[in-house]
Amino acid sequence: MQIHVIQSGQSLYQLSQTYGIPVATIAEANEISPSETLVVGQTLVIPIVGSYYWVRPGDTLTSIARAHGTTAERLAEVNQISIGGSLTPGTRLYIPPRPRRAAEINAYVEPRGNSVAPALLNASREAAPHLTYLAPFSFQINRDGTLKPPPLGGLREIASQNGAVLMMVVTNLENGQFSAELGQVILNDEQVQNRLLDNVIQTAKERGFRDIHFDLEHLRPQDRDAYNRFLRKAATRIHNEGLLISTALAPKTSATQAGEWYTAHDYHTHGQIVDFVVIMTYEWGYSGGPAMPVSPIGPVRKVLEYALTEMPGSKIMMGQNLYGYDWTLPFVPGGAYAKAVSPQQAIDIARRHNAAIQYDYEAQAPHFNYWDNNGKEHVVWFEDARSIQAKFDLLKELGLRGISYWKLGLSFPQNWLLIEDNFQVTKK
Repeated sequence: MQIHVIQSGQSLYQLSQTYGIPVATIAEANEISPSETLVVGQTLVIPIVGSYYWVRPGDTLTSIARAHGTTAERLAEVNQISIGGSLTPGTRLYIPPRPRRAAEINAYVEPRGNSVAPALLNASREAAPHLTYLAPFSFQINRDGTLKPPPLGGLREIASQNGAVLMMVVTNLENGQFSAELGQVILNDEQVQNRLLDNVIQTAKERGFRDIHFDLEHLRPQDRDAYNRFLRKAATRIHNEGLLISTALAPKTSATQAGEWYTAHDYHTHGQIVDFVVIMTYEWGYSGGPAMPVSPIGPVRKVLEYALTEMPGSKIMMGQNLYGYDWTLPFVPGGAYAKAVSPQQAIDIARRHNAAIQYDYEAQAPHFNYWDNNGKEHVVWFEDARSIQAKFDLLKELGLRGISYWKLGLSFPQNWLLIEDNFQVTKK
């Protein structure tokens, strides 16, 4: 795939001529209307095999090859040029596709109310061919060890039809919040634990779940060892049934990182016990906080590099958001929450307000500012093809198991195209 950043005055017709691809093909791949005005700074994915590169002053075949993961000899061969010749700025070079590597892909889906909305079913259907796991969120633990299930609708059938493993997400959510008190009950009462595991395994067998995923958050720091003991017991029982076990972990950068979201999550022990973990490397920018990238690549890298000191990369799924936020400025602590937006919605907002999209290369994240009809300034940080490709490159560099998305239902068509361009999605 070719990632193209829109410059002033460019149109789909011009892109069609440049890349030799019909307008309709580019529009369909990016789920946009051919009649829509393109936004300066907007990224489009051009569905071609490999990509093109236009030579810049100072470029050499060696420097271009190094940047694209190939060799100068290979570039010279496919472009039928001399390896020792000089390059003219503006010359178009064809870059052959890189080999794809195997990766596991997970996506959470969060039904609300008593049924799965048609839009969520459609989003799950669109994503499922690109997924190893589909994870309905969530089975909530009751204080007596029973479970409150989410609506599943047709999610089991969608997973089965697309060769995706159904992941059973088990949480300590209570009244819409992660509960330390509920966690204390679960982790320190043997009778409740045994009843919980009985219910988890029975439910998994009845409903076709093949991975049990414990997402226990906001636990008391003193329950760290109790959580580890519970996972050892759970892993023995779950593995005896031929099922997988996984956990969700808060984004830590050291074993000693303290706090109500961090202390009880023991990376080293989880890495020993479970089959894999999902590290929630997002929400640096969040709805109740100041405006900033949701998953800036520098902090994400630090978390993952620490995780690799505690467990092998083959057990680590990098967390990734499928959304951004629209903040009203100035930020006031305790004030109005930022509004979650999909990448497609973000581009629509920029188009309506004639805002050019900027790109923060340090954070590897797009953003823009605009003024609303009430004279209020806003800033939007979101994801695009460039920011996702940067995460895929990091995943490959660090040798991780795969990537896990929170959450389906927010349109981002380029993401799924780039998954197939970068990875051979593992199906179990």
